[in-house]
Amino acid sequence: MTETLVKHVSSSDVVGFAEVSGDRNPIHLSEHFAAKTPFRTRIAHGLYTASLISAVLGTRLPGPGAIYLSQTLNFKAPVKIGDDVTVTVTVVDLLERGNRARLQCTCAVGDIVVLEGEALVKVPSRDDDALRI
Repeated sequence: MTETLVKHVSSSDVVGFAEVSGDRNPIHLSEHFAAKTPFRTRIAHGLYTASLISAVLGTRLPGPGAIYLSQTLNFKAPVKIGDDVTVTVTVVDLLERGNRARLQCTCAVGDIVVLEGEALVKVPSRDDDALRI
């Protein structure tokens, strides 16, 4: 089972993430500063990209009520302002004990994998009180 999400990374997304996280590293916010780095342009925060995985887990797979237990992250390449990031989450194992799922998580820009890792989540049961409105 696999779910995907595509997100266009805008300057306002990156500025907003800097405000929320407190990470105001100028490589994310200043074109003048970023031009002097190996990337030559502003890049998105690595954890901004990783947060897109959380969007899939909480809304699509496994979906509402899922509880993040752990996540590994390997940052492979930068995400630049204006990039379209495709997030793919695939179930690799269902663990009956504890109602858990192990998921492979990948973020890519075109054919380039920019982030990969593995998540462990608690899957909500159908009668979970947290899902009742």
